[in-house]
Amino acid sequence: MKRYCAHLITASALVAILSMAGCSKEEPAAVAPPQVAAPKAPATMSVTRVDLGTAVGADMKITAPTTTFGPMDTIIAAVSTATSDPAASVPGKLGVKWSGQDGKVVNDEAKEAKFTGSSATDFRIANPTGYPVGKYKLEVSLNGSVVQSKDFEIK
Repeated sequence: MKRYCAHLITASALVAILSMAGCSKEEPAAVAPPQVAAPKAPATMSVTRVDLGTAVGADMKITAPTTTFGPMDTIIAAVSTATSDPAASVPGKLGVKWSGQDGKVVNDEAKEAKFTGSSATDFRIANPTGYPVGKYKLEVSLNGSVVQSKDFEIK
């Protein structure tokens, strides 16, 4: 019986050793799922600068910025814009409202366009009989929301 038990113990030990050998086998590393790029956000447009003056260059920017004008001057607002993606064409509505010191609106206009990269859009006011001396304000809006304002004076 001792011999039988010894063989049984040896066989049991062998099975245990083989089982342990099977357990120590390395499992293949888990493969991470492929990364999916997040969808690209649509390009946006912003007003980057507003200048006033009486003349613009070929680039539609004011050649000599000022905030003081004569009553007979044609006043030009050059509104610089930029898109978040320089190659994207972003539709937008750019507007200006010119107001006198009494709050009365002198002129209100908007231009709808597709804007790409950095550009400038100009708006003009003129009065053949001259504007009254005083303080004025220009409000610039983008898609209906005021984004910048500029005070100026007629002397």
